[in-house]
Amino acid sequence: MKLPHPPYIDKFFPKVYRRLLDVSAELRTVYPEVDLPLSLIELVNVRVSQINGCGTCLSLHVPRAVKAGVPQWQLDALPAWRMVTEFSDRERAALELADSLTLLQDGRGHEAGVVALQTFAEEQVAALEWTITAINAFNRVSIASAHPLLGKRQ
Repeated sequence: MKLPHPPYIDKFFPKVYRRLLDVSAELRTVYPEVDLPLSLIELVNVRVSQINGCGTCLSLHVPRAVKAGVPQWQLDALPAWRMVTEFSDRERAALELADSLTLLQDGRGHEAGVVALQTFAEEQVAALEWTITAINAFNRVSIASAHPLLGKRQ
């Protein structure tokens, strides 16, 4: 027996979803202002989407990461990034922040932000935290709506 499909919440309240898209568009103007490379942003987007298990967002952000210059080996090793020494200090700090703010383990998400200040300027940490917040929201919209992989939406 096939279960009914959950509602595409982005279709029921398109103005709300549009605002989320506006947040993402505004963040894309912030990255150059604070000197954060798009490759790092997309690496973070892929990592958060992996943690949340959002196939839709992975089908969007993995190709974007490749286009932004993230090497395939990094995407392949990303689930085990803590064990891979080839990630830079900046990548490691951003990935730790992504993991902490996505998993929210032990209420210590803010600690990763403090640690990230050893590697990034304050405005860069803030931009990364907004990025992580936004991709988590997109992940939840796609998961709640059971969106298919990019290119397979009906």
